[in-house]
Amino acid sequence: MKRSHATGLLAVLLIGLVIGFLLEIAFAASGAPIVVPPVTLPLTLILLGAVVVSLAWQVRQGSHRKALRRIDPFWAMRVAVLSKATSLSSSLLLGAALGIVLYILTRSVVPAVTSLWLAIGTAIGAALMLTAGLVAEHFCTLPPDNDRNGDTDESGGTRA
Repeated sequence: MKRSHATGLLAVLLIGLVIGFLLEIAFAASGAPIVVPPVTLPLTLILLGAVVVSLAWQVRQGSHRKALRRIDPFWAMRVAVLSKATSLSSSLLLGAALGIVLYILTRSVVPAVTSLWLAIGTAIGAALMLTAGLVAEHFCTLPPDNDRNGDTDESGGTRA
């Protein structure tokens, strides 16, 4: 598994931004209320990011030191895939939240100020979750071996 690159994350972010903005336009045009993220969403995103980093930290501790117990490679791979999924999904959520913010700011009649702050809070929570996912991906990279057999990536770690 390769670590996430900025181009893929930016592409997913732009897709989320377009979807979020167009959904708001579609709801407003049909007379339905616009999408306003709940208060608990930013807190949940931050909590999920913390959980992913703590799981990845356990993998890092077991693979970077002479650990007392051996780490299950299947569990470590699951954590690595979870960290990649976290960074991709939080990039999509960040784009959608920024699309909602963009919609609210481009209206001549601004909806309630609380909806703007909730959308900004969701964007901040998604950005923190994206950061946590990228840090967790870094934690799941194996340290370089002493023998150089061409199985290393550009950062010097062994590919999983």
